Amino acid sequence: MTNLDDLPGHLIRRLQQIAVSAFITETSTAGYELTPVQFAVLAMLENHPGIDQATLAGLIAYDRVTIGGVISRLEGRGLIERRISPSDRRARTLKLSDEGQRFLDSVRPSVFKTQKIILKELSAAERETFLVLLRKLTDANNELSRAPLRRAPDDTTRG
Repeated sequence: MTNLDDLPGHLIRRLQQIAVSAFITETSTAGYELTPVQFAVLAMLENHPGIDQATLAGLIAYDRVTIGGVISRLEGRGLIERRISPSDRRARTLKLSDEGQRFLDSVRPSVFKTQKIILKELSAAERETFLVLLRKLTDANNELSRAPLRRAPDDTTRG
């Protein structure tokens, strides 16, 4: 007999469900319509304005094809701008619009509150250990993902 509570994959899947639910609840209660992936897109564009869609997908470890729909929805809401790349007419560069920056700034406290809610049962030391272990596992197993994380060339924070 298999005890699911002994399977890390099962527990990780459950924690992901909990994290997404907490994110949606917290942001919608604060009056925002936003998914965790949309937040990742906005935050990454704040850090890397002018990147292309494929680079963005790699930086947030998201499928290159599926990211197109996320970008289209954010563009439709006026939160990001898509322009023809000056160096490659076939490519489109992405950046936050002024409205997108205002939206990101205003939603950020709700997103940070969500993180506190998710980790509330852990002590400060446990939270730090948990994050270290999560980073270690995601970094070590990155290439197993269908959409591996691809760090920006100037990102020397890990690995």
